[in-house]
Amino acid sequence: MTGTAVAARAAGQFRAWHGAGPEGVWHAPGRVNLIGEHTDYNGGWVLPFALGRGVVVAAGRRGDGMLDIRSAQAAGQPVSLPLAALRPGAVAGWAAYPAGVAWAMREAGLAVGGASLVIDSDLPEGAGLSSSAAIECAVALALAALYRAQVPRRDLAALARRAENEMVGVPSGIMDQYASLLGEAGHALLLDCRSGATSLVPLDPAAAGLALLVVDTGARHALTDGRYALRRRECERAAHELGVASLRDVADPARAAAIGDPVLARRARHVISDNGRVLAAAALLDTHDLARLGPLLNLAHASLRDDFEISWPQADVAVEVAGRAGALGARMVGGGFGGSVIALVPADTGPVRAALAAGYAGRGWPPPAFLAARPSAGARRLL
Repeated sequence: MTGTAVAARAAGQFRAWHGAGPEGVWHAPGRVNLIGEHTDYNGGWVLPFALGRGVVVAAGRRGDGMLDIRSAQAAGQPVSLPLAALRPGAVAGWAAYPAGVAWAMREAGLAVGGASLVIDSDLPEGAGLSSSAAIECAVALALAALYRAQVPRRDLAALARRAENEMVGVPSGIMDQYASLLGEAGHALLLDCRSGATSLVPLDPAAAGLALLVVDTGARHALTDGRYALRRRECERAAHELGVASLRDVADPARAAAIGDPVLARRARHVISDNGRVLAAAALLDTHDLARLGPLLNLAHASLRDDFEISWPQADVAVEVAGRAGALGARMVGGGFGGSVIALVPADTGPVRAALAAGYAGRGWPPPAFLAARPSAGARRLL
């Protein structure tokens, strides 16, 4: 289903639930991080791109000071509460993401009033493609437009991140929101997570006779289960052991050996080496040398599996089987412990898809799902 079709469906749902059409429908894409995992909250570099799929929000103003939130994916769970009651801990579950955005915008002094929000999506939830940030960014755009708040996109991204950090309780970095709001078709976004500086890097696999394939492994993940936060604390402790403010300040992965705790040493080695891989990947994309990107993806997966210890069996099998079937490289994406794999494959993705389906079947697992990962436009109004 195209984004426009999902937007039309959300507008119809809004009309059915509220008796009138929305004032507009806004779309924010999910993202794939090509390389650079768990480097963002360490002040490092990442290289994400926006997907064609994402989240839409059909929205309209209300005069009663209420926030009414409904989702096609949770049709029996509407949430309605006064804006004045919004605060961390006041909303639980999926609705904390959109409610958190309204709270963060009001905390920033923006004159955001009551609103009816109907959310719909063609992005698989829990697949490591940042459906949560897509919700936040679509809601942020919608509320800013409804109440004529002139907010630069970088500032909207920061407000969306604050919603996730403080309302939802996930200590995430800024990467997902930047990718969703600042992405452009045919490009990846090189982001310096310390300075906020960004640059667009060309990413056109088709021109090289290649394709980027997302493999949804079927294993769900949740950043709220504590393991993501644990990795962040481990990185902070590792930086302290090395005497630096952040692991971003260390360029040589060999320095991690100076950390006495072997677990912290492995965590640091992954972050330091992945920062280097991001910069190397961006240089390859600048020269349109995508074929040499494959080995970097493989190295990144091994690092995430062995040093950062956040991979999972379905991801490891997907990377191994895809490589044997002709993929140039592959790695797990997202926060870890479930979600998706990205593979750089020949333009005819059929052989890799078939091999993966057979590999999963041979282990008694449900078949993986596939998503063509074309670098796409960032968040925008659709209707």
